[in-house]
Amino acid sequence: PPAWDRAGRPLPSPLQPPGIPLAPCRSFSNNKIQVELDESSGIAMMKFKSPPVNSLSLEFLTEFSIGLEKLENNRACRGVIITSALPKIFSSGLDITEMCGKSVEHYAEFWRAVQEMWLRLYGSNMVTVAAVNGSSPAGGCLVALSCDYRIMAENPKFSIGLNEAQLGIVAPFWFKDTFVSTVGHRIAERSLQLGSLHPAPEAHRLGLVDELVPEEKLMEKAAAVMAQWLALPDHARQLTKTMMRKAVLDRLVAHREEDIKNFITFVSKESIQKSLRMYMEMLKKKK
Repeated sequence: PPAWDRAGRPLPSPLQPPGIPLAPCRSFSNNKIQVELDESSGIAMMKFKSPPVNSLSLEFLTEFSIGLEKLENNRACRGVIITSALPKIFSSGLDITEMCGKSVEHYAEFWRAVQEMWLRLYGSNMVTVAAVNGSSPAGGCLVALSCDYRIMAENPKFSIGLNEAQLGIVAPFWFKDTFVSTVGHRIAERSLQLGSLHPAPEAHRLGLVDELVPEEKLMEKAAAVMAQWLALPDHARQLTKTMMRKAVLDRLVAHREEDIKNFITFVSKESIQKSLRMYMEMLKKKK
């Protein structure tokens, strides 16, 4: 598989005579996500580029799901590396403006899009590697947790975790299930109750991320890990992944409508709207 440069572009192969183009690199960029597929290696690169902080808005989530579906349906694609095109932030999580002062219909549409993104990513047949090159709270953490492997930049200023409790909101059961599957029950319980954001070294110690590497080596490492996973026969890996993840996926599929209703009831409460408004004010002041 190709090595990647710092900008996440495949480097020319040493076996490739100069001046001869590599096998086709298909790219389909949308407003918020850039996707490039190197058809010779079967590896796609998906980069979040929605300034300032890659928030998971309705538009972003829709693009994300469509991008994953396109790659999943392309027989040339076997794996995808997910990273951010923005410095210091992987994704700040769900876009709070989508949950504040909107209609019930909007909340339902937004929450369905969040579910859809997770079902596609967590259940993907592709090898999914998260190259976490910045902070990744809440929904950003969920995206990383949903991948097969997480590599994080070795920077103590970058943190990751499901910090919903700090905003006075509760991580849904399927966020929790994904977290528990990764770090085990006790660490997840404590971390979720405290709404903890774990600095990169601590996240690694807890098993929330699989590996820490210097920032400039992140893409190179992601390509190496991808090669290791793709060395296996796809069908054996895919069936094993399905076996490991099926119970967690099925639980949301069985309770999807109920989960949407619960979200609407919860987010429509005046007390929750108030705490979301306060949080938005605080973010504005920080700017």
